[in-house]
Amino acid sequence: MQQKLIALLSLSTVLGFAQTAQTAQAGPAADAASAHFQAIARGDLSQLMAAYAADAQLNWVGGPLDGRYQGADNIGQLWQRFAKAQGPLQVGQTELQEAANAKGATVTADVRFTGKQPIDVRYVLTYRAGKIASETWQVMPAPVASAY
Repeated sequence: MQQKLIALLSLSTVLGFAQTAQTAQAGPAADAASAHFQAIARGDLSQLMAAYAADAQLNWVGGPLDGRYQGADNIGQLWQRFAKAQGPLQVGQTELQEAANAKGATVTADVRFTGKQPIDVRYVLTYRAGKIASETWQVMPAPVASAY
């Protein structure tokens, strides 16, 4: 009996791990997020704005554009200002992860936009019905050089 219980618990643990690993793999929302990052880098406002729900919210944390932007019109104005100030950028991403269920998906990533200066961002995107409902752009501070 004890061996059966241990085997059952082991199987549950393995199945739970497999389910967790599955949610971290890329899917449709992760692909949409990568396309979103590329559109930001190109300054492609029409592609950017097509991704947002009408009542989307963008929280920009840190930097000169820090603030909360509500609604597609305000978000569009923000991206116009950003594209004008930055020009074309190169983009790279790491740690891209997607978690999805029937109600929506969340994508997190570390993204670096490189142009006049590198901009490191911790990104969180929430998709509902295939559109961006919520976006967080967290400016990451530059690493502090060690005195050693």
